[in-house]
Amino acid sequence: MRVLRSLAFYAVFYLASVYYVTGSVVMMVLAPSRLRRFPDAWSRFHRACMRVLLGIRVQEVGVKPAGPTLYAFKHESFFEAIDLPNVLDHPVPFGKEELYRIPGWGRAAKAYGSVTVHRDQGAKALRAMLAEARGFVGSGRPLAIFPEGTRVPHGTRPPLQAGFAGLYKLLGVPVVPVAVDSGPLYHRWWKRPGTITMLFGEAIEPGLPRDEIEARVHAAINALNA
Repeated sequence: MRVLRSLAFYAVFYLASVYYVTGSVVMMVLAPSRLRRFPDAWSRFHRACMRVLLGIRVQEVGVKPAGPTLYAFKHESFFEAIDLPNVLDHPVPFGKEELYRIPGWGRAAKAYGSVTVHRDQGAKALRAMLAEARGFVGSGRPLAIFPEGTRVPHGTRPPLQAGFAGLYKLLGVPVVPVAVDSGPLYHRWWKRPGTITMLFGEAIEPGLPRDEIEARVHAAINALNA
């Protein structure tokens, strides 16, 4: 049954994704102010496919504060990235540079509003990310980052990427760590039914020393790792 559910999910969701990506590209050219409708609808459609075809439900626990906030997500599968427009109101995701090379998608992602992560360029990359991110802080849109840098297996606790603390310090906005346990259900070819939890931790005020902010965020995003 899991195999049949997964095959149905792949067929329905990924074929429909062509429509949503194409629609985003068209709207980017014809009506940029309406572009966000397509990524938002794509994210909602993904949740529906998970629920109906895979038997996976999502529960959100905790509070999402108003105003400019940097959300730091645990990243165990593609679920978190696809779900961002559903779980946050018009988020500004930080995406690795390679994603923006995808034809059509990259330009649409930039038009939607996102920050490019250049992972191997040190201080220069941090300055570029900061300049992009600062442009969104005044808009009040939430920013979303995966501070471990990439997807990691459930139960592992890699250190945060060095650039995270620098962004926290220079942006001067609260951080909300988000623990996610999607790996055991979603990060596999044949996905399993069950419930994914997204646990929003308490907002952490700006201005803390590097060691403290890294320790608090690292502990909080791994709260569901038992």
